[in-house]
Amino acid sequence: MQHFAALAESVQNRLFHLRPEVLHHTSDPGLLAVALGATLYSPGSRDGLAKGLLKQARAGCMSAVICLEDAVADDELPGAESNLLAALRELDAPDVRAELPLIFIRCRTPEQLLDIGRRAGESLHVVYGFVLPKFENETGRGRAFLEALRLLNLETGRGTPETPVLRAMPIIEDLSTTHLESRVRVLTDNLALIEQFRDLVLCVRIGATDMSSAFGLRRSRDLTIYNVKVVANIIGDVVNIFGRPKDGWVISGPVWEHYVNTERVLRPQLRATPFEAVNEGALRQRLLLENLDGLIREIELDLANGLLGKTVIHPSHVPVVHSLCVVSHEEYLDALDIAASAGGGVKASSYGNKMNESKPHRAWAERTLLRARAFGVARPGVNFVELLEASMR
Repeated sequence: MQHFAALAESVQNRLFHLRPEVLHHTSDPGLLAVALGATLYSPGSRDGLAKGLLKQARAGCMSAVICLEDAVADDELPGAESNLLAALRELDAPDVRAELPLIFIRCRTPEQLLDIGRRAGESLHVVYGFVLPKFENETGRGRAFLEALRLLNLETGRGTPETPVLRAMPIIEDLSTTHLESRVRVLTDNLALIEQFRDLVLCVRIGATDMSSAFGLRRSRDLTIYNVKVVANIIGDVVNIFGRPKDGWVISGPVWEHYVNTERVLRPQLRATPFEAVNEGALRQRLLLENLDGLIREIELDLANGLLGKTVIHPSHVPVVHSLCVVSHEEYLDALDIAASAGGGVKASSYGNKMNESKPHRAWAERTLLRARAFGVARPGVNFVELLEASMR
């Protein structure tokens, strides 16, 4: 797996100062957590599930979730489970396995996680892990999920160099982690719990749809989740508790759920200048028509607030997320300079437009260099518009 591998060699040479690393299912999980990028959700009930996953992987999707929870109606659940298991069997073929993204299954309960894992049999090899919805431990649900996953690893012999352990992605979205009166206590308890299971937990995800639902809210395509103040406050608390550099957890950004054109209420959020600079007015118009300008703005705010990667529900979102995750040449030089200054101090940046303080900026530099390994570094003067234009052809 490698971000932007679908681009022609000549295009990669033109765009990248440093290309993304080639990754494998057996790569360092800390790097894989950073490299997830746009995690594409599909209902377990979808027709052609296996073919769809392969198609999106070839187009650049590196992580995918097959959902058996909210995306599937209660009366469709047995059929969705059968459909999922059939798709896993179809994907468990030598000529297919090497092309697969990191596949996760979102189960409703710990019991369902164990049941699906056992019924999958040998085809569980194509699954990288499980998504744990409405993660909290006030009721013991969080621990039950993680213990079920540990048991499944033991039963299936996962944990060898060839078959890494099945990993978990807990989603912070439960009412107890949303409501003000219980939030800090439950989030703090959740952090302590995932620290106990650090060998199993890949990263932490944010479920903004459920958070918004707790207040009867839903953002429009003209607004980002950060405009919904009550949800933005929750995200801030999640980052405050899970996002401390000493703990090393990657927190993924919330879902973007718009993908068809609807009537605008507010002005577009996409500035014309970067597109005019590379003569890509047509690309800007396409992004506006496909509701992607709001997504771009939200990703920028995710990154500014310490979130990396994003849950998406449409293939058109994938290249947008990945293009904005590429490290700029200026960021890269700043990160290298800061990382090289072990004794502290301050000096002007290589681009001569800011100061770099080694000690305060060190955690940012380390995270930026890890993101550079996952998504690459753009050449001087190359911006996200050029990366996106090449990826959306």
